[in-house]
Amino acid sequence: MGRIIVQIIVAILVLGLLGIIGYAYFGDLTPVQSEQRQSITLPGGTSGN
Repeated sequence: MGRIIVQIIVAILVLGLLGIIGYAYFGDLTPVQSEQRQSITLPGGTSGN
């Protein structure tokens, strides 16, 4: 009885590991990149030259 439970747990762990590896390999994990610009004003700074 105990041996069957251990085999089931090992099988679940192996399937979970394969699922994680498959998701990491085939999943689209690259972020969408876009340029962002924002004007800021520094305190105490001069305005130019």
